[in-house]
Amino acid sequence: MLSARLAALARAGEAAPGLGLSAGLGLGAGLGPGRACGARLLLPPGGAVQPDPQGWREAVAAAVGALQAGGLVAVPTDTVYGVACLAQDSGAVRSIYSLKGRNGRKPLAICLGDVDRLYRYCQVDVPDELLRDLLPGPVTLVLKRSEELNKDLNPFTSLVGVRIPNHPFIRELARACSGPLALTSANISSQASTLMVSEFQELWPQLSLIIDGGPIGDVQSPECRLGSTVVDLSVPGKFTVIRPGCALTSTVEILRQKYGLVPESS
Repeated sequence: MLSARLAALARAGEAAPGLGLSAGLGLGAGLGPGRACGARLLLPPGGAVQPDPQGWREAVAAAVGALQAGGLVAVPTDTVYGVACLAQDSGAVRSIYSLKGRNGRKPLAICLGDVDRLYRYCQVDVPDELLRDLLPGPVTLVLKRSEELNKDLNPFTSLVGVRIPNHPFIRELARACSGPLALTSANISSQASTLMVSEFQELWPQLSLIIDGGPIGDVQSPECRLGSTVVDLSVPGKFTVIRPGCALTSTVEILRQKYGLVPESS
């Protein structure tokens, strides 16, 4: 098994072919249930533009194993670093709230690999073309949730935010999972978003795996830490900007000029 192989390499202080495994961060007993070990995998050279197929497959497999065991995995996205778990795993969802010290009534978004999968978990009242104009990308679309979603995920609302980041690793990871991921930023609640794994080092001991994709954007730029633009599209013909984020201007332009949506306050 890949997880057992990586654990052996960790004990030996070596790196897997095509993967960088940080020394001194053991993987524990094959990423077993409830085992938070803070193991860190470096994605192979090439990054998001030209990923290494074999190396990325192994990293995806390791992440899937950790998620299926109920663990939390730190992942790079197209905006900031995130923490993911299986959205249908109620215990893992509770662990994310505990990890971040997050207000229990602050919802988590779900993350999918492709627009086609969105229809299973959401009730969509906008054109498919609109979804594909914005996703994948640095936007979270808030839609009415379907009965397919875990009832313990955001039980206080009939809506759910959907992310399809424009980053090949997390999209491949989402495709490899049978259900949606729950996704939030990799930071303590109310603290700044993170662009490098070293910036959320205090969370490592409670994570099963950290996927290190290198720096995201310009780490010196506050604009790069804004996170995704969050837009509520649950009311037909209207939109509400919940968080301006990093793609506000282009998102609103598409909604208003191409699709004729108006702000809900209008």
